[in-house]
Amino acid sequence: MIDIRAIDTPGPGGAQHIYELSGPSKLLIRLNFQKGGVLEEGVNGVTHEALMAVIIHRLQAFQAGPFACRENAIALTKLEESLMWLNKRTRDRMARGVEGKTVL
Repeated sequence: MIDIRAIDTPGPGGAQHIYELSGPSKLLIRLNFQKGGVLEEGVNGVTHEALMAVIIHRLQAFQAGPFACRENAIALTKLEESLMWLNKRTRDRMARGVEGKTVL
């Protein structure tokens, strides 16, 4: 079983930025999500889009190999749709001139 914990306090948007994933006796990974707008803070963490792209790639590989199944196909479709909506949000923010800034 993997324990997932947010270890920092919520930022201005209401979400935490640092997560630790641990196994029974050790830290497996620490995820640092982007904190603040890229134009204001620079790139300082992973984005939802980048993390989703990794998972999409893994599921595509499973689907091309011996572990292909309906459940993976459905999960892959939903992740691709989720990524499409996040990319739409980015395009909309770009059109408004607020992409990369901490603006609601």
